[in-house]
Amino acid sequence: MAWSNQKTVLAAGAGIALVIGVGLAVLFVARTPKPSGPPPASQGGLQISVNNTPPANSNKKLLCYVNDAPVGELSLADCARQNGVLEGALDVGLDDNGNLAAAPTASLAPPPTLPPAVALPPVAQPSAPGAIPAEPRQAASQASPLPAQARAGSGGGACLRFSNGEWRQVSGSMGLNDCVQALFAGRCLHPGEADYGRYGDTTLRLVPGRVEQAYDNAHFHTVVEQRRGTCEIPSAH
Repeated sequence: MAWSNQKTVLAAGAGIALVIGVGLAVLFVARTPKPSGPPPASQGGLQISVNNTPPANSNKKLLCYVNDAPVGELSLADCARQNGVLEGALDVGLDDNGNLAAAPTASLAPPPTLPPAVALPPVAQPSAPGAIPAEPRQAASQASPLPAQARAGSGGGACLRFSNGEWRQVSGSMGLNDCVQALFAGRCLHPGEADYGRYGDTTLRLVPGRVEQAYDNAHFHTVVEQRRGTCEIPSAH
């Protein structure tokens, strides 16, 4: 009889332990944080940034664009010859289909027509040689905005953005670096693309990897390189 009672106690203890174990397991699972999004395997293909594209080898073949159209896979040197430019004048990166491609700088986005010149406001002339206008401070304030050519030489120029087929003023007077940042900071472009702006009497443009400037709206030189791997633009001077 005593042995029967011991078996009953042992069975009851085992049952209680099992219930406690199951309860702890359920509590642990309930408190385990669940992932906020779908599993990585369900999110499609690899996302690649144009600015992460490694520099192309001159002998490695890639899709070449000439006159805004693909002409097949050529080496970077041959693609440059097909376009009649130096290798450094080609933009290299991924096109819209994910192909490693090369195209002449801004070939798909030529410089837009320049904005109309801002007329110089009339300035009161002295009544006699050597005379000083009665209110020079007021006259200076009424002469705003000055033409871009006049402001650029004094450390500040008009900053304009070209967007949707028209020029829009960002600021009436700001420094070159501030204008570059206001126009292009945080933007990355594909090969052949370009974004345009104006600073003073010069044209600014963003192409993949750098910001350029031209005094004649045609021949551009590099102002500042865009950091690889990001869309950040260092200070331009």
